[in-house]
Amino acid sequence: MADIDLSGGLPPEADFMLETPPPPPFDWVREGTSYWLFEENGAFGIPRNGVEAEPSSWNNRRYQANFAFPDGRILQSAGMGAMPSVLDDKGRPAVLGGGPLTYRCIEPFRRWLVTFDGMAVDTHADDQIAVNVDHSRQVPLRYEFELEMVVPPNIQDISPSRFATWGKGRQRDAVSIGLGSRFEQMLRGEGEVVADGQCLAGKVNGSKVKRRSVRTDGLMLRGHCWQAVVFPDGRAAGYEARPVHDDGLEPWNEGFVYQDGRMYPARATKIPWLETIAAQGQDVSFELESELGVTRIEGATALSTFQLSKGHLHGLRLSQSGARYTWDGMTTFGMIERSSRERAEREI
Repeated sequence: MADIDLSGGLPPEADFMLETPPPPPFDWVREGTSYWLFEENGAFGIPRNGVEAEPSSWNNRRYQANFAFPDGRILQSAGMGAMPSVLDDKGRPAVLGGGPLTYRCIEPFRRWLVTFDGMAVDTHADDQIAVNVDHSRQVPLRYEFELEMVVPPNIQDISPSRFATWGKGRQRDAVSIGLGSRFEQMLRGEGEVVADGQCLAGKVNGSKVKRRSVRTDGLMLRGHCWQAVVFPDGRAAGYEARPVHDDGLEPWNEGFVYQDGRMYPARATKIPWLETIAAQGQDVSFELESELGVTRIEGATALSTFQLSKGHLHGLRLSQSGARYTWDGMTTFGMIERSSRERAEREI
C-alpha cells in the first residue's frame, strides 16, 4: 500500500486521539471511533463496536460491541467503562478505549489494533426482534484484530464554512451526523476470537469511522440508511442518506466509489430503507451515481443485530448488520446500518 496516500491529505493527528477533553466553548465536542468487521466467508461479524469520549464523562466512556454469528446468535456488550491511558509506549496519543474495548493506532491511516476482553449478553436476533432479551445470560468474549487500511478516507467535512453553503434540509441532517469532522476508511485484517470458550480465527474486511464533532442524536428522528463495502479487487463503495424531509427539503445523501486508485464522490439513487424487520435475507441492493455513471451493488442482509425498544434513540428502530454484497460477479461481506420511525412489520 506504499504507493497510495492513505491519509487523503489529512494530518497524522487527525487519526490520533485527544489527550484532554476539549475546553469551553468546545466542550460539546466528542471524539468517537467505531469499527465494522466481517469474516471474509461470513463465519462471524462485528456489526459495529464503538467508543465515545465525551467531555462530560471523559474518564468513563460509553462503549458498544456487537458480535454476530450466521445462525442468528448474538453476543452484545454495552455500557460505560473506564478509559485507558491515551498514550502508547512511544508517548503518542494513540489509544482510545472504554471498559473492555480498546483501539490502538499503530500507524496513522494505515494500521490499527482492536481488542475486546469482557462479558457479553448471549442472545439471538429473534429475541432482539421480539424485545425479549435476557440480559442476565452472559458469556466471556475476547478478540483481537490487527487491521490495515486499504482505501483513502472518505472525508465528511461538516465544518461551519461548509455547513453555511448547504440548504436547510441538509443542514438539519448534518446536525445529527455531527458538526465537525468525520471520515470513514475501508480496511482488511486478521485476528482471533474466543467466544464462550470457542476459538475462531479469520481474515476480515470492513470499515473504520473516526469523528470529532458535536452530535445531537435527538435530531435523527426520520431514520437513515448507511452502507459501505470493500471488495477483494480493491474497489469500494458506500454512502449515508436520510429520507426526504416532510416539507420536501433535500436530505443528506453523500457517498463514494473508489476505483483504480481514485475516490469519486457519489450520490445514492437506490436506497433500501428499513421498512420491515427480518433477521436475515432482506434485499439491500443499492445504486450510486457518480462521474463513473451508475454503480449497482447487490446485497442481502446477514449477521444482523437490532435495537427496537421504545426507549432507544427516541423510539427509533435500529438495525446494525452485515450484508453479503455482489458487484460485477465479485462477492464479499460489508456493513449496513438502518433506522426508521415507521411501525415496521416484524418478520423472522
